[in-house]
Order: sequence, then C-alpha cells, then structure tokens
Amino acid sequence: MSIGAVLAHLRDEFPEVTISKIRFLEAEGLVEPQRTPSGYRKFSPADVERLAYVLRMQRDHYLPLRVIREHLDAMERGAPPALPPADARPGPMEEADRELVAAAEASSGVRLGRAELLAAAGAGDGDLVEWESYGLVASGPDGGYDGDALQVARLVAELGRYGLEPRHLRAMKAAADREVALVEQVVAPLRRHRNPQTRAHAEATARELATLAVRLHAAMVQAGLRTRP
Repeated sequence: MSIGAVLAHLRDEFPEVTISKIRFLEAEGLVEPQRTPSGYRKFSPADVERLAYVLRMQRDHYLPLRVIREHLDAMERGAPPALPPADARPGPMEEADRELVAAAEASSGVRLGRAELLAAAGAGDGDLVEWESYGLVASGPDGGYDGDALQVARLVAELGRYGLEPRHLRAMKAAADREVALVEQVVAPLRRHRNPQTRAHAEATARELATLAVRLHAAMVQAGLRTRP
C-alpha cells in the first residue's frame, strides 16, 4: 500500500491521523516500510497493523512511543506486554510527551511572515523586536519564521503575561543552547554517515534526546519547587 492508501485505511478508526504522523512514526523506528527503486514507501499489511497498534496504544492507554516500542519488541519475541487500564490517565511526563509530539507535527512545514507571526502569538511589533534582540526568536534567510519560531514566540508571550520579560529568559536560552550542543555531540557522527537510513536515525535520535532533555528540565523544576518552603 502507498502512504496515501494507508492513511485512508487508518482514518476509519483514527480520524485525526495525518501523513506527517505516519512519517514521524517511521522516523521514530516504529514501522519500516519498504521503498521502491524511485524511493516511494510501500507498506505491507503487517506494517499497517503495526501502525494501528501504535495509534491505539497512544489513544487508549496514553503510552509514550518509547514504551510502545518496547511492547512491539516484546510481541515479536512472543511475550505479550502488560497494558495499563484503558481508562488510565497519563501522568505529567507522559502528557508532556504527547504535547511535544503534537507541537512538532503541527509546526512541521509552517512558514510565516512577520505580521502572521505576531498575529499568531498575540504580540506587537515591539515585542518581537525585543525577543529578537535577546536571541529568543530568529527569522530565516528569507525573512520568514518557521514553526519552531512560532512555538517560541507563543511561549514567550505567555510567560510575559506572568511578568517574565525577555531579559529574564536569557538563562533559559543559554541552557537550551548547551542542551543543543550535547545532543549534537551524540548525533553528529550519524548525520555525517552516507547511509540515508542512518541519517534518518540521527534525526529521530535528536528528537528523542530533545524530548528527554525537556522532561528532565521539567522534573528538576518541579522537584526544586517542591523543596521550597
């Protein structure tokens, strides 16, 4: 089946699924369709069922992709995985995983002009000038803004409503830059590889490391706040 045919098949049960979602799950190593000589994906019935299982586990059990991958590995070994109750609610970290994935998918391919970014973030031109002066938001070579810039702008604007100004966020930007450097140390050798699959694995690894870094940061902030009198 082509990726379009797979999408049509899955939408009977999962109306919210998109082609970008299928591609994301492939990049995460949860499904490995064959490729034609011209590079088109060809999904087998087993691939489609595997995708449906992943989507079902996310929808019904709120499982992060890492756990779902472990379940699939266990099933391939013939060991049925233990599942939480279908009505179990996700914990804060699992919910953060779902929000990160949703944000990454929503921002994929987004390109905005300056006025569009300001409207989407609910900010004024003076705000954006200040954000850019602190390196929080940056435009591309064409002067436009991508989905990542939009996410940052919205979050900076939201924090501003609590009285946190761009100058207060410099420490967060510096910490993010250090985390980027750490991730790059891990994935740089993979990105230089000639094998396209290895390079794709590098991108999936970078996303996973970024998610773990965000979760660690959130856990440390929560732990620190709990210890305060």
